[in-house]
Amino acid sequence: MILTTAYFPPIEFFAILAKNSVIFLEARERYQKQSWRNRCRILSANGPLDLRVPVVHGEDLFHTEISDVRVDYSTPWLAQTEYAMESAYFNSPFFIYYRDELFSILDSRPETLWELNLRLIEFFCSKLGIKPELKETVTYQGPTVEIHPKKASAYEGSPYWQVFREKFGFVPGLSIVDLLFNEGPESICYLK
Repeated sequence: MILTTAYFPPIEFFAILAKNSVIFLEARERYQKQSWRNRCRILSANGPLDLRVPVVHGEDLFHTEISDVRVDYSTPWLAQTEYAMESAYFNSPFFIYYRDELFSILDSRPETLWELNLRLIEFFCSKLGIKPELKETVTYQGPTVEIHPKKASAYEGSPYWQVFREKFGFVPGLSIVDLLFNEGPESICYLK
């Protein structure tokens, strides 16, 4: 199974990881904008909210391998991301248990998008209690499953408790952070 890298990946991504013992992450693809590679979707008080990681735009950004794309720290996106998550999940049952460790990954300012995403994926795997062997591709293979924000998801996950459920009902297609902050250790039950 080959997946593209993703920033705070959607729940569907981890449902695949939970069911496979070995996962290859496509490290040799070219950077693509408007994908989960540098964006995620959370549920805020105003509805679904996309958060983005800005990347350094050079002459060859769209010809650069994803593993070499650098994160742009010249804008206040880190503070905005942490504030958005704090606002959205402060009242969730498990936010307080994961917040500091998760924010420390962001605050460590990994140089590349690949490194940032890998550290986040490893963090979530650890907290979810799943242990897929993550390998990176050596040559371009292409993903075997395409998870994209503009394509309908094939994942049929079960509804779970969400902070703003009374306002919006159940909202599918969110980042794994939504499931983890709301369900904590029981999150694994929703992935299998």
